[in-house]
Amino acid sequence: MYNRGIRGATSVTQNDEQEILQETMTLLREIVIRNEIEPEDICSVWITMTHDLDATFPARAIRQLEGWELVPLMCSVEIPVQGSLPHCIRFMIQVNTEKSQKEMKHVYLNDARKLRPDLSSQGTN
Repeated sequence: MYNRGIRGATSVTQNDEQEILQETMTLLREIVIRNEIEPEDICSVWITMTHDLDATFPARAIRQLEGWELVPLMCSVEIPVQGSLPHCIRFMIQVNTEKSQKEMKHVYLNDARKLRPDLSSQGTN
């Protein structure tokens, strides 16, 4: 078994608690479905947000899901690089799997598709 990383990102239109929680859930759901993973397979989830988002912790949305109570979650602020995509939420999910690195399906939604156009075409966005 290998420990693989799955990347993902999405964006919100404003610094709003409900929108941040909703888009966090949408991104997580897409990553889980596309990669056919269960919470028990996940080592940890690292979540970053751009400095313009501070209405809530995105981990709150994940922590409310059944089966996700024991998955280690960590939130942080993204490095504030000039000209970077605003209102962005990023994930790095570490998962135990038999799949190869090429089989990992990274998910980029909303304006975050601009971050990795080479990966944004994977699956249906």
